[in-house]
Amino acid sequence: MPKPRQKERVICQYYVWNLGRRNGVYFADGRSNQPSLGRQSLGTRGRAEALESLRELDEVMAVRHGRIRKEQLSDTSNAKSLELVEGWHLYRAHVSRPHIAGGAKPTTAKRYRAIFDKFIAFANSQGVQLWNHVDRQMLESYAAWLDDNDYAYRTEYIELTTLKQAVKWFVTEGILPSDRVIVLPLKKAIGSDTYCWTPEQVQAMRERCQANESLAWLDGIIVTLACTGLRISELAGLRWSDVDTAANQILLTDESRSARKQKRERRETKSGRSRSFPIHSALEKVLDQTSRASDGLIFHGPLGGRLKPDRLRQILIREVLTPLEERFPSGEDEIGFKDGRLHSFRHYFCSVCANRGVPEQLLMTWLGHRNSAMVKHYYHVHNEQAQQEMCRLDFV
Repeated sequence: MPKPRQKERVICQYYVWNLGRRNGVYFADGRSNQPSLGRQSLGTRGRAEALESLRELDEVMAVRHGRIRKEQLSDTSNAKSLELVEGWHLYRAHVSRPHIAGGAKPTTAKRYRAIFDKFIAFANSQGVQLWNHVDRQMLESYAAWLDDNDYAYRTEYIELTTLKQAVKWFVTEGILPSDRVIVLPLKKAIGSDTYCWTPEQVQAMRERCQANESLAWLDGIIVTLACTGLRISELAGLRWSDVDTAANQILLTDESRSARKQKRERRETKSGRSRSFPIHSALEKVLDQTSRASDGLIFHGPLGGRLKPDRLRQILIREVLTPLEERFPSGEDEIGFKDGRLHSFRHYFCSVCANRGVPEQLLMTWLGHRNSAMVKHYYHVHNEQAQQEMCRLDFV
């Protein structure tokens, strides 16, 4: 017995339709509506064209059955067809407008490029060439594809939100008709699955670097990340001019609004605000042992060139984490030492500070956060710390 053909449920402006195919040709089944709208052939083998024809059929049926008057129909017959690549170029220009006019940071614009390149490739594989045909169901299919390819939940959330914002902007600017706005509620991720090192593991990583002369440069970076909670991009751009030896502190200045012209690239912190934090004695020792280079940067790669985050991550995994994996084992499906990365040091810094009783407001200042929610995001309690705190309590 042949399996029944699966139909795609499509919610249009006035009615709900079941979109199916017979002999490769799309048809719209509206018999579930009241009154029944029958089954209509859409006369095309392409999904994008079928969806466009279905939208027109939906309006025709709404007029025929008295739900609206013909003069109430939105005039979209002259609406411009917006190709995916063309739309991305328009939105990129909008996002990259001057910062004072509300434009995004260069790092944000760069991240958007990766998002749109990936989505456009997916849409093309589904036979979709126009933003006019990008709808809720299309984004749901894209979310399923991201899921199948093991993208992180936060990545999926950011990408889908960005695509929805782009479509909304196309509508706001009159590039797409108003009925193209995508209503797709998304659940924001809560918490973090980033692994947080333990003091024992950080010490083991340091010993591994100290025992290998070719990794001595990496030891200083591990100490700095552990003692500051810096993002790796912030550490890579850290300059000697940021170090105030008299005040014994490091000042990270956001230069995005600076009127002073600079030959080097302006620093833009993620929060858009400057912050400072004191220099720990362990970090002070690293700075004293680091020679000053002509480019003004404090940290460099293994060959003395500019420190590249991706390259640094690869070296950390290959030369430190993998050799130490057997010492700190974890289940195959469990997040453990082997899954830690450079950003884990930011979680480590936050957790050590919180466990040692650093006031939350002060910790927020050091990390550059505006509210305590992000501190909770980075904070981890390891079993050893939990046991110590339990032993201090007197219940009976």
